[in-house]
Amino acid sequence: MERAYNFNAGPSALPLEVLNRAQGELLNFKGTGMSVMELSHRSKEYDQVHQQAISDLRALLRIPDDYQVLFLQGGASLQFSMIPMNFLTPGKTADYILTGSWSQKALDEANKLGKTNVIASSKDEKYNYIPEVNGDNHSADSAYVHITSNNTIYGTQWEKYPTYTDVPLIADMSSDILCRETNVEQFGMIYAGAQKNLGPSGVTVAIIKDSLLTQSNSNLPTMLDYHTHVKSNSLYNTPPTFSIYMLSLVLDWVKEQGGVPAIEAKNKEKAALLYTTIDESDGFYKAHAKVGSRSIMNVSYTLPSEDLTKKFLAQAKEKGFVGLNGHRSIGGCRASIYNAVPFESVEALASFMKTFKSEN
Repeated sequence: MERAYNFNAGPSALPLEVLNRAQGELLNFKGTGMSVMELSHRSKEYDQVHQQAISDLRALLRIPDDYQVLFLQGGASLQFSMIPMNFLTPGKTADYILTGSWSQKALDEANKLGKTNVIASSKDEKYNYIPEVNGDNHSADSAYVHITSNNTIYGTQWEKYPTYTDVPLIADMSSDILCRETNVEQFGMIYAGAQKNLGPSGVTVAIIKDSLLTQSNSNLPTMLDYHTHVKSNSLYNTPPTFSIYMLSLVLDWVKEQGGVPAIEAKNKEKAALLYTTIDESDGFYKAHAKVGSRSIMNVSYTLPSEDLTKKFLAQAKEKGFVGLNGHRSIGGCRASIYNAVPFESVEALASFMKTFKSEN
């Protein structure tokens, strides 16, 4: 079977090795005579999967002991509501930095639940850069500062996070978690939908510092209270067992690649190839993101005209490239080059881009 060049923004490419392993274990997981999807979430066989996934995530991200690792449902979108429900306490303000559509959606949910403040934004230039923010930039009564670490639509990414000493920094890392080394201790909370770098859709990872949990609101609906999931080790109700199993396989794969430092080096190599192809095209291709804010996960770019864009995408599809359409809000093209996208796929795309330019 010929595999597609998968540049989908999410759900996105999974490592071929992971898919092959899951296929081999699908009908009979570890001699149980059942698929992992059929196991009780209270069984010892599933418990090993669950605990190993938490352990591996802790090791790969070097998560300190005073942070909880949770497996939740509802995607990052539910976290947009859960975060202010839990941490936007009376008399406090939630600070948001706007760098794209997803940070705006997070702000919109917080606006329904309490007082908010936008402390920085790049909306003035169609989110083509990351605003400069320092650790003093927050409201006097700030409950937390929220950022989106990588912006899939606009192809921008924080290169250096602001350092706050007196206010928790909360980051939506759905589209770049595990893509590079991260100092978890810089954050009060990190959360991420799995469907980009962690596995298939269905599970959301939340990493929360104990000291932040002590500041949370009480009398929340049971499933919307982080304490519920901390106390039950994310097993209060039936978790998305197959998604967590797949996440555990992806974490195994990351370890086999050499861990996060090796993954980061490969990601930077892939991104550099595409950005060089764009920058050396004499303006035929133009990156949406400004230099200094460019994402190593999502490369958004435009061509000289709408007609050429349509022609480019049509020919790309014929050659097996999938997912290159830009988001409808900015148009153009977008190549999502998450961890599992092999360098060979990026090489093939760069080659096609050069050939298309020369012919048009």
